[in-house]
Amino acid sequence: MSNPRSPYYPIIYVRGYAMSDSEKNRTATDPFCGFNDGSTVYRASIDKSKPAKKFIFESPILRLINDYNYHEVYDNGLDIVDDGWAGGFKQSSIVIYRYYDQTSKLVGSGKCPPIEEFAKGLNTLIYKVRDLVCSHEENGVTEKEFKCYLVAHSMGGLICRAFLQNSQIGDQEAIQCVDKMFTYATPHNGIEMAGLNVPQWLQKADMSNFNRDTMASYLDLESEFRKTGRVDWLPEEAFPSSRIFCMIGTNRDDYEVAMGVSRTFAGHGSDGLVRIENASVWGIDDLGYISSPCATAYAYRSHSGFFGIVNSEEAYQNLTRFLFGDVRVDIWVNIEQVSLPASLEGRKKDVNALYLFEVLATPKGKQWYLTRRVAEEDSVACVSYKALSTATPEEPHKVYLSTIFLSNKGRINAEDPTLTYALKLGIRVSEYELEHKFWPDEHFEGSYLVNDTLVVKMTPPQADKSVWDVSYASLGGTMGNGSKQMSYEQIIDHEMQLPVPFGREARPGIQGHLSFVISAWNA
Repeated sequence: MSNPRSPYYPIIYVRGYAMSDSEKNRTATDPFCGFNDGSTVYRASIDKSKPAKKFIFESPILRLINDYNYHEVYDNGLDIVDDGWAGGFKQSSIVIYRYYDQTSKLVGSGKCPPIEEFAKGLNTLIYKVRDLVCSHEENGVTEKEFKCYLVAHSMGGLICRAFLQNSQIGDQEAIQCVDKMFTYATPHNGIEMAGLNVPQWLQKADMSNFNRDTMASYLDLESEFRKTGRVDWLPEEAFPSSRIFCMIGTNRDDYEVAMGVSRTFAGHGSDGLVRIENASVWGIDDLGYISSPCATAYAYRSHSGFFGIVNSEEAYQNLTRFLFGDVRVDIWVNIEQVSLPASLEGRKKDVNALYLFEVLATPKGKQWYLTRRVAEEDSVACVSYKALSTATPEEPHKVYLSTIFLSNKGRINAEDPTLTYALKLGIRVSEYELEHKFWPDEHFEGSYLVNDTLVVKMTPPQADKSVWDVSYASLGGTMGNGSKQMSYEQIIDHEMQLPVPFGREARPGIQGHLSFVISAWNA
């Protein structure tokens, strides 16, 4: 049976790492462990000499309460794990996993247990939440129907993964209670400073939790780590990667922790602490082959602070669409042909080049992006000329860009029901090299092979129709125009692909098509 309250399940929030005693005390004395932090500023440009824009984001918890009728669960000064707590537990509740309380010298022992203990505590908390939901008759939910969401920041995502994929930690019964997991800026492949992974011997402030050898142990990935040197793998038999969303920050400059030392050593291509390439998860099957990337989106946000990723409109929109949305759209680009500048055509074997794929997706009339991958922010997808040179229309080279979720719950305007989104695609080559030397002829810094915006209009089924009408139009003329009809029933059991061609014959040039892979969500 399905849960009658779907998809508004309990949200269990697992906050991130706190280094110093003062940070641990501040966490222990915050009722919502930072999930209540809002912001009134927005960095629209990487140029910090320009003032920030005013943009009021009230906080994730307040927005969930106002937008989706969620509830906090504290009662008469007590938490659900305290003796004497007697509140009525609604399914649409937000639960804070207060695992850091015991590490605070103010309210706990001041000693920090290993990640495994935190993950076991999460296992216990899920059972507690299930019992409360199922015992409250108004919810009408049985134990078999119960589901919950895990929403985690930074190290909190590693605690969730240890619970989900280490069979010595998480009970299968508890794992099956988890419907989806959303992570903000989690170092899924560890933390690197000055290009080096945090060493295993660095026990101070428990920094060794981000060492890949240590992570391989508590994530139960020793064999995968020995083969690949990475720990951002999620075995599909443990938990499906399709049910995970990774929100990735790209703004290192506004991360002020340790007076900017962290962002300096984390370097470009990071959120000030976690490198972009280490902030997502990949599913692997039982043979060790990559099955699929988890859903990802990128925001020009730092790891935390005034411009942090948790207290951002971009992350909130992705969170709620992922949890409650109707349609999933995975965005891929399929490269069918690349051509070099004419004077290099005869020297293909001696050419090196890196193709940069940018994508920005935004709903109509909004100041924020659902995903933002830009070269200047080091967040683009990069593919070498060698990898693309063998691509053909019959066997294109596929590049995953991002995933967006669409929702029309409570959003449809009767006079104009159309959901309109714009997607900008940019493809450029940073530079061509001939025999490993910069090739200056016909080089124009910052020029694009493709630079166009596609406007997509989706009209949900109306009273006299049972299908969605989808139309798309290129603003710059280098992508196609067209339309398609699809019913929600068609995509419940099958993915539908909406291919949009781009490019034209030129030297240098690139041709292929955008592929929107559309599937039902929360069906």
